[in-house]
Amino acid sequence: MGHFGFIIHPLSVKEDMARKYAVARYLPTRLLEWGLKRMSPMMVSHITGVAGCDGARAEGVFVGCPLGPRQMLELDPAYVIGRIIEAGKLAQDAGARIVGLGAFTSVVGDAGVSIARGLDIAVTTGNSYTVHTAIEGALEAARLMGLDPARSAAAVVGCTGSIGRVISQMLAAVVPHLILIGRDEQRLREVAEQTRGPAQVATSTNTADSLHAADIVVTVTSAVDTVIEPEFLRPGAVVCDVARPRDVSRRVADQRPDVLVIEGGVVAVPGEVDFGFDFGFPPRTAYACMSETIILALEQRYESYSLGRDLSAAKVTEIAQLATKHGFRLAGFRSFEREVTSEHIERTRELAERARNRGIPGG
Repeated sequence: MGHFGFIIHPLSVKEDMARKYAVARYLPTRLLEWGLKRMSPMMVSHITGVAGCDGARAEGVFVGCPLGPRQMLELDPAYVIGRIIEAGKLAQDAGARIVGLGAFTSVVGDAGVSIARGLDIAVTTGNSYTVHTAIEGALEAARLMGLDPARSAAAVVGCTGSIGRVISQMLAAVVPHLILIGRDEQRLREVAEQTRGPAQVATSTNTADSLHAADIVVTVTSAVDTVIEPEFLRPGAVVCDVARPRDVSRRVADQRPDVLVIEGGVVAVPGEVDFGFDFGFPPRTAYACMSETIILALEQRYESYSLGRDLSAAKVTEIAQLATKHGFRLAGFRSFEREVTSEHIERTRELAERARNRGIPGG
């Protein structure tokens, strides 16, 4: 039996607190954050029923770190890391031998390195499986939208970061045209030199102008504000937003019904898994970062697998193979924290085809 822990935190302070305390809906977010800061990390639930195809089993715990996204990014990193370590120690004391970092807990500071130093168990950000599901999800979404990846142009926004660099390298083997977008020309050239494959590779520092040429967009910047607006996008484009805070403006959802925006894939977890906590996903499904932690527990590979800013295509490929071995699979999409239904995709595809034919955004 493998044993794991996973650290979660409120993604929307007001909405998440209102689930437990109805009055929170009427209180200012700043006041709620003030209250969160004075709470201690806590055990949230016991996770049971994970069963891989080869008979391996795992169980774990969710541990809550009571800080919202803005607090994670704006408070002193040493303080935030200290709170995450406190949460990790709860998982450690509960028997976990590896702990995964959820949402913004994997973004702050040095992407888990300092957290790992503060614990006696392995730590993973889940970024390797996140990369795999982002690529798999973006390509599957493109097909559902009537796009053939083998005949499409793709763009990676934020390609000079660790996740963007690996995604660029792997996408270059799939699409014929690849646009690498970043702010630093020297670093862009370095990524372009490392990106080998059949794809013709172009670089750009201008997101607004370059995205008009892309059918498929994967965006993964570390920007605090959104960087992709509705007027930037090609008619009928597919956008996979891996970044937190998100890169895609909510205006895209409101003003571009011909564009499909996803946040990476929803992963089906094998077995009769009971998470013991409703984090907004359908039953027996999870985020990719959660899934990486569970996969490593099933393998009883208690090592800090995805940690820091250095990711490799080899690890992405390996964790994808382990996921397949244990029966993990893509089970749908999310967009702006909501499930993307098949009806939504079909409606978006119809509008996309009209928009492509007319060359007019919005259909």
